[in-house]
Amino acid sequence: MEEPTPALEALRHAEAGRFDPAHAIVQAHEGQADCDWIHAHLHRWEGDAGNAAYWYRRAGRPVAGGDLVAERAAIRQALERDR
Repeated sequence: MEEPTPALEALRHAEAGRFDPAHAIVQAHEGQADCDWIHAHLHRWEGDAGNAAYWYRRAGRPVAGGDLVAERAAIRQALERDR
């Protein structure tokens, strides 16, 4: 079985409601666009829109809005497609 990427591992934690381990992973992989994207999502989840916008820019992604669960599903789909 293939090891998950850091981004997918962080996303798995986020999907399970574990903010802190997800955040630790993306912080450790800052500068990787996929991790920066999840970093943005995490800050949106905690309600820090300004910090989230910064990380969306770093990831090269538009600032997201709407349902967090739907965003996590879209991130997962994109990351698995690009594997």
